Amino acid sequence: MKAQDDQAAAMELVGKLEHLAVGAGVAAALQAAVKLGVPEAVGEDPVGVSEIAARTDAVPGTLGRLLRALERQGVFEETSDGLYRHNALSRLLRDDSPYGLKHLVLWLGAPWTWQAWPRLDEAVRDGKAMVPKIFGKDFYSYLTQDAPESARVFDKAMTAVSSLSSRQVAMAIDLEGVGSVADVAGGQGHLLRTLLARHPGVHGTLFDLEATVADAVPELCAGGEFGERCSLVPGDCLNEVPVKADLYILKNILDWPDENSLRVLKNISTTAGPGARILVIDSVMDAAPEEMRVTSVIDLFMLLNVGGQRHTRSEFEELFSKAGLDLTGTEAVSGTFPTLHLVEATVPR
Repeated sequence: MKAQDDQAAAMELVGKLEHLAVGAGVAAALQAAVKLGVPEAVGEDPVGVSEIAARTDAVPGTLGRLLRALERQGVFEETSDGLYRHNALSRLLRDDSPYGLKHLVLWLGAPWTWQAWPRLDEAVRDGKAMVPKIFGKDFYSYLTQDAPESARVFDKAMTAVSSLSSRQVAMAIDLEGVGSVADVAGGQGHLLRTLLARHPGVHGTLFDLEATVADAVPELCAGGEFGERCSLVPGDCLNEVPVKADLYILKNILDWPDENSLRVLKNISTTAGPGARILVIDSVMDAAPEEMRVTSVIDLFMLLNVGGQRHTRSEFEELFSKAGLDLTGTEAVSGTFPTLHLVEATVPR
């Protein structure tokens, strides 16, 4: 009996390992469904594979195999008579989903990733990014110069992620006594817009690259709802942060190499007045295990593309200390995915 139990336990472990080993195939199946337009072709009412194939210009037999694989992963639902319909997970992949997760799925499986992931062992061995080795230029230059479609997907994915978390993050940020906020490398300003809506007495500054600031959400621009309370300042935070504020926000920014993160923090410290707060909004790598299933892999993703990393609490404290800042605390932001934390420091008085 014990031998049978041991064999059953071993086979269960084998099954789990096999499932992990085919993870790339699961990701590819998701991306294929999005590229083919399957989420839009499947409606609320059950529909046959042939009809879905006609709507997506696919071969019914192979499309059926794709749907079967996804259904076994919990994406879409098969009825007893072999038809398919949406479930809660597959609806998130639709164009009309309010969360825009299809762009994140496409970004995490962008063409360059299929060249970079197989070299993860090399990246781990020498601690260097693989994208410059593969394409002969840094990650962002590669995107803008050689992979404009991936760059567009990246922008849409980052917008989707920001939109998902902005409300919860804005609710968690304490702005008592704060008259001005600078969102450094704040993208199109989704979080800043949410903060200004919640705090009518606060002035905001969106600071990012010129092309990014030019594409800011309309509410922050001149003539917009918050245009009179918002400044749009173009620039590169790696060179300087020429903005005075009571609170500086860095959301998902300090994931690149630590020398870059340190430069940004020092640039803020140089400009900010004594007592100014610096709030880093990011994952924390020594958080609860359930928070880490995705973020621990994204940490490796950052290694591959820019040679970056996500940080533990003690690593954040070390970064702040090197920048001449004092860590004052960390707090998890509930309701965000992946789980974000507020990691705060101040400029010494």
